[in-house]
Amino acid sequence: MLIKTQAAFLFIVLSLASGLAVFPSVAVAQRRQASGASVPRYLLAEAERVSGDRFRTTARTPAGVKVVAVTSPSRAMLDAIDSGFDNLFAAARRQGYRRSVYHRDYTVFVARSDRAMTGDAYIPAIAVGASQYAGTRYDRGGFIYAAGMVLDLDANAFIIAEHTRDFGRASDAVRFEGEHLVLFHNDRRRFEATADHSRGGAHPILK
Repeated sequence: MLIKTQAAFLFIVLSLASGLAVFPSVAVAQRRQASGASVPRYLLAEAERVSGDRFRTTARTPAGVKVVAVTSPSRAMLDAIDSGFDNLFAAARRQGYRRSVYHRDYTVFVARSDRAMTGDAYIPAIAVGASQYAGTRYDRGGFIYAAGMVLDLDANAFIIAEHTRDFGRASDAVRFEGEHLVLFHNDRRRFEATADHSRGGAHPILK
Protein backbone atom coordinates (compact mmCIF):
# COMPACT_ATOMS: atom_id res chain seq x y z
CA MET A 1 0.00 0.00 0.00
CA LEU A 2 1.21 3.50 -0.81
CA ILE A 3 2.00 5.58 2.25
CA LYS A 4 3.06 9.23 2.14
CA THR A 5 5.66 10.42 4.63
CA GLN A 6 7.21 13.86 5.06
CA ALA A 7 10.34 12.72 3.22
CA ALA A 8 9.00 10.49 0.47
CA PHE A 9 6.66 7.58 -0.15
CA LEU A 10 6.31 4.18 1.44
CA PHE A 11 4.57 1.23 -0.18
CA ILE A 12 2.84 -1.24 2.15
CA VAL A 13 1.43 -4.62 1.20
CA LEU A 14 -0.93 -6.81 3.20
CA SER A 15 0.44 -10.31 3.61
CA LEU A 16 0.73 -13.27 5.94
CA ALA A 17 -2.55 -12.89 7.80
CA SER A 18 -2.20 -9.79 10.04
CA GLY A 19 1.44 -9.25 9.06
CA LEU A 20 2.29 -6.56 6.53
CA ALA A 21 5.00 -6.24 3.94
CA VAL A 22 6.41 -2.76 3.48
CA PHE A 23 8.22 -0.79 0.77
CA PRO A 24 10.76 1.94 1.55
CA SER A 25 11.00 5.58 0.61
CA VAL A 26 11.57 5.84 -3.11
CA ALA A 27 14.49 8.20 -2.49
CA VAL A 28 16.28 5.43 -0.61
CA ALA A 29 14.89 2.64 -2.75
CA GLN A 30 16.37 3.93 -5.97
CA ARG A 31 19.75 5.07 -4.65
CA ARG A 32 22.62 3.25 -6.30
CA GLN A 33 25.48 1.57 -4.46
CA ALA A 34 28.25 4.15 -4.08
CA SER A 35 31.10 1.88 -3.08
CA GLY A 36 32.39 -1.60 -3.66
CA ALA A 37 31.57 -2.73 -0.12
CA SER A 38 29.87 -6.10 0.19
CA VAL A 39 27.01 -4.39 2.06
CA PRO A 40 26.66 -0.72 1.07
CA ARG A 41 26.74 1.60 4.07
CA TYR A 42 23.51 3.36 3.13
CA LEU A 43 21.71 0.02 2.85
CA LEU A 44 22.99 -1.21 6.19
CA ALA A 45 22.04 2.10 7.79
CA GLU A 46 18.51 1.88 6.37
CA ALA A 47 18.05 -1.69 7.61
CA GLU A 48 19.22 -0.68 11.07
CA ARG A 49 17.00 2.40 11.09
CA VAL A 50 13.94 0.37 10.13
CA SER A 51 14.54 -2.50 12.55
CA GLY A 52 16.53 -0.95 15.39
CA ASP A 53 18.88 -3.95 15.10
CA ARG A 54 22.61 -4.19 14.48
CA PHE A 55 23.45 -6.56 11.64
CA ARG A 56 26.69 -8.35 12.41
CA THR A 57 26.90 -11.34 10.11
CA THR A 58 26.62 -12.11 6.41
CA ALA A 59 26.06 -15.41 4.64
CA ARG A 60 25.06 -16.88 1.30
CA THR A 61 22.23 -19.29 0.77
CA PRO A 62 23.07 -22.47 -1.15
CA ALA A 63 21.60 -20.82 -4.28
CA GLY A 64 23.53 -17.58 -3.83
CA VAL A 65 21.28 -15.04 -2.07
CA LYS A 66 23.26 -12.65 0.12
CA VAL A 67 21.86 -12.72 3.67
CA VAL A 68 22.69 -10.07 6.28
CA ALA A 69 21.55 -10.94 9.78
CA VAL A 70 21.77 -10.04 13.45
CA THR A 71 22.95 -13.56 14.29
CA SER A 72 24.04 -16.37 12.01
CA PRO A 73 20.93 -17.68 10.23
CA SER A 74 20.11 -21.35 10.55
CA ARG A 75 20.37 -23.67 7.57
CA ALA A 76 16.59 -24.01 7.70
CA MET A 77 16.22 -20.25 7.37
CA LEU A 78 18.66 -20.11 4.46
CA ASP A 79 16.82 -22.94 2.72
CA ALA A 80 13.49 -21.16 3.31
CA ILE A 81 14.85 -18.02 1.64
CA ASP A 82 15.96 -20.05 -1.38
CA SER A 83 12.60 -21.78 -1.53
CA GLY A 84 10.73 -18.48 -1.55
CA PHE A 85 12.82 -17.27 -4.46
CA ASP A 86 12.43 -20.59 -6.27
CA ASN A 87 8.66 -20.17 -6.17
CA LEU A 88 8.89 -16.51 -7.15
CA PHE A 89 11.16 -17.09 -10.14
CA ALA A 90 9.06 -19.97 -11.45
CA ALA A 91 5.99 -17.72 -11.40
CA ALA A 92 7.93 -14.81 -12.93
CA ARG A 93 9.19 -16.90 -15.82
CA ARG A 94 5.67 -18.11 -16.53
CA GLN A 95 4.85 -14.43 -17.06
CA GLY A 96 7.78 -14.07 -19.45
CA TYR A 97 9.86 -11.95 -17.06
CA ARG A 98 13.61 -12.26 -17.47
CA ARG A 99 15.17 -9.53 -15.30
CA SER A 100 15.99 -10.04 -11.61
CA VAL A 101 15.07 -13.73 -11.68
CA TYR A 102 18.28 -15.13 -10.20
CA HIS A 103 19.09 -15.75 -6.55
CA ARG A 104 22.39 -13.89 -6.83
CA ASP A 105 20.47 -10.70 -7.70
CA TYR A 106 19.07 -10.33 -4.16
CA THR A 107 20.10 -9.27 -0.65
CA VAL A 108 17.88 -10.25 2.29
CA PHE A 109 18.27 -8.72 5.75
CA VAL A 110 16.98 -10.89 8.59
CA ALA A 111 15.89 -8.79 11.58
CA ARG A 112 14.87 -9.83 15.05
CA SER A 113 11.15 -10.46 15.22
CA ASP A 114 9.21 -7.84 17.20
CA ARG A 115 6.26 -10.19 17.37
CA ALA A 116 6.21 -13.96 17.10
CA MET A 117 2.64 -14.91 17.98
CA THR A 118 -0.79 -13.64 17.00
CA GLY A 119 -3.14 -15.53 19.25
CA ASP A 120 -2.17 -19.15 18.68
CA ALA A 121 -0.59 -18.47 15.28
CA TYR A 122 3.15 -18.14 14.76
CA ILE A 123 3.54 -15.04 12.55
CA PRO A 124 6.92 -13.32 13.04
CA ALA A 125 6.92 -9.64 12.07
CA ILE A 126 8.81 -6.38 12.51
CA ALA A 127 7.25 -3.19 13.90
CA VAL A 128 7.12 -0.07 11.69
CA GLY A 129 5.28 3.26 11.93
CA ALA A 130 1.52 3.06 11.35
CA SER A 131 1.31 5.94 8.84
CA GLN A 132 -1.88 5.44 6.76
CA TYR A 133 -2.81 2.44 8.91
CA ALA A 134 -3.30 4.70 11.94
CA GLY A 135 -6.71 4.02 13.42
CA THR A 136 -7.26 0.81 11.46
CA ARG A 137 -7.41 -2.69 12.88
CA TYR A 138 -3.70 -3.04 12.12
CA ASP A 139 -2.72 -0.07 14.32
CA ARG A 140 -0.99 -1.22 17.48
CA GLY A 141 -0.59 2.21 19.04
CA GLY A 142 1.31 4.16 16.42
CA PHE A 143 2.93 1.18 14.71
CA ILE A 144 1.98 -1.87 12.68
CA TYR A 145 3.50 -5.30 12.31
CA ALA A 146 5.06 -5.93 8.90
CA ALA A 147 6.06 -9.22 7.33
CA GLY A 148 8.89 -7.39 5.58
CA MET A 149 10.09 -4.20 3.97
CA VAL A 150 11.88 -3.45 0.73
CA LEU A 151 15.00 -1.40 1.38
CA ASP A 152 16.23 -0.70 -2.16
CA LEU A 153 14.36 -1.28 -5.41
CA ASP A 154 17.36 -1.11 -7.72
CA ALA A 155 19.53 -3.29 -5.50
CA ASN A 156 16.77 -5.86 -4.84
CA ALA A 157 17.24 -5.65 -1.10
CA PHE A 158 14.59 -6.22 1.55
CA ILE A 159 14.22 -7.09 5.21
CA ILE A 160 12.11 -9.83 6.83
CA ALA A 161 11.68 -11.12 10.36
CA GLU A 162 13.73 -13.99 11.71
CA HIS A 163 11.92 -17.34 11.91
CA THR A 164 12.81 -20.22 14.20
CA ARG A 165 10.07 -22.59 12.98
CA ASP A 166 7.26 -22.81 10.43
CA PHE A 167 9.75 -21.77 7.77
CA GLY A 168 7.10 -21.84 5.08
CA ARG A 169 6.06 -18.42 6.36
CA ALA A 170 9.58 -17.13 5.79
CA SER A 171 9.45 -18.49 2.24
CA ASP A 172 6.13 -16.71 1.69
CA ALA A 173 7.55 -13.42 3.00
CA VAL A 174 10.45 -13.72 0.57
CA ARG A 175 8.17 -14.48 -2.35
CA PHE A 176 5.75 -11.66 -1.56
CA GLU A 177 8.46 -9.02 -1.15
CA GLY A 178 10.17 -10.32 -4.25
CA GLU A 179 7.05 -10.10 -6.38
CA HIS A 180 7.13 -6.32 -6.22
CA LEU A 181 10.83 -6.22 -7.06
CA VAL A 182 10.38 -8.50 -10.06
CA LEU A 183 7.53 -6.32 -11.27
CA PHE A 184 9.57 -3.16 -10.71
CA HIS A 185 12.28 -4.47 -13.02
CA ASN A 186 10.05 -6.13 -15.61
CA ASP A 187 6.63 -4.49 -15.75
CA ARG A 188 6.52 -0.99 -14.30
CA ARG A 189 2.83 -0.50 -15.08
CA ARG A 190 1.85 -3.65 -13.21
CA PHE A 191 4.21 -2.72 -10.39
CA GLU A 192 2.42 0.62 -9.94
CA ALA A 193 -0.99 -1.05 -10.19
CA THR A 194 -0.29 -3.64 -7.50
CA ALA A 195 1.97 -1.77 -5.07
CA ASP A 196 -0.88 -0.21 -3.07
CA HIS A 197 -3.00 -2.96 -1.53
CA SER A 198 -5.16 -0.45 0.30
CA ARG A 199 -6.96 -0.32 -3.05
CA GLY A 200 -7.49 -4.07 -3.02
CA GLY A 201 -5.61 -7.11 -4.21
CA ALA A 202 -3.40 -9.54 -2.36
CA HIS A 203 -0.53 -11.95 -2.71
CA PRO A 204 0.44 -13.92 -4.60
CA ILE A 205 0.36 -11.48 -7.51
CA LEU A 206 2.29 -13.72 -9.90
CA LYS A 207 0.74 -17.14 -10.37
